[in-house]
Amino acid sequence: MDRTERFYRIDQLLNDRKLVKTADFLSELGVSLATFKRDLLYMQNHLHAPIVYDRFCGGYRFEQRPAVGPKYELPGLWFNASEIHALLVAKHLFEEIQPGILEPHIKPLISRLKSLLDSGDHSVDEIENRISIETPAKRPVDGKIFGLCVTGLLRRKQLSIRHRSRYNEDISNRHVSPQRLTYYKNTWYLNTWCHERQALRSFSVDAIEQVNILNDGAKNVPMAELQAVLEAGYGVFSGQEVEWAKLRFTPYQAKWTSTETWHAEQKAYFEADGSYVLEVPYSSDSELVMDILRYGPNVEVLSPNHLREKVIAKLKSAVAQYI
Repeated sequence: MDRTERFYRIDQLLNDRKLVKTADFLSELGVSLATFKRDLLYMQNHLHAPIVYDRFCGGYRFEQRPAVGPKYELPGLWFNASEIHALLVAKHLFEEIQPGILEPHIKPLISRLKSLLDSGDHSVDEIENRISIETPAKRPVDGKIFGLCVTGLLRRKQLSIRHRSRYNEDISNRHVSPQRLTYYKNTWYLNTWCHERQALRSFSVDAIEQVNILNDGAKNVPMAELQAVLEAGYGVFSGQEVEWAKLRFTPYQAKWTSTETWHAEQKAYFEADGSYVLEVPYSSDSELVMDILRYGPNVEVLSPNHLREKVIAKLKSAVAQYI
């Protein structure tokens, strides 16, 4: 932790425990005695902290001071948008983990996140009351299924899984070697080497109904190959063979979409009338089509033609529901 954070931690320890021994400070702060002494001296001389050493009790405490004189005040500490988002999301995710083997390790992490958030100008309760992290369309995952996936992944063991397709309700039994877990758009995916298909395949963990850990060691796909396949195109279900989608957003939508990153390799430009043209690589069009439909009349698929026709068919089918 940096120096300012240590000031807040010293203040918190004294307020919580009332009396803190030197050894406890060194353990909590993870610093040398010399560094602790320098921090303490700075707080006393520059921040006017009423910290005294009680020789009778053998520890440091806050001394009651009269109302007159310099006011003790810690320096302001706050977070930028990405930092507070990361802290709140991490706290939210940790708190949702079901009790189990990780519980003794998760509790200290939650406590640490709370202390970081409390290091600012407002309490963590006030922050969470005023700043909300929502996860719409979140898909619940069975804790036992998730735990078996993690165990097989980290122990590098092959898995036997039963998976239900979200599109046609078909059930398939697969023999896979887990490669990594991905949390994408509020959904957990298990990226695997499928031994039946002899290729990389991704499965939504919430759609996995049964998992068995096998004795055989998992096939290891080199990380470079894994990234080349899973990150080549748009969306979580990607592949090495990609096409490029060319989309035109209306001037109204352009001001918003132009600030978004759809893919690391995307290409984009503005047209004379303010329209925004975006080109993204993709291999499986299912997710891309769903995202295009979200924009309704504010986007047009320029190419390829078969992607354009698929979007048109989906729009016609949607309109037919209201006729």
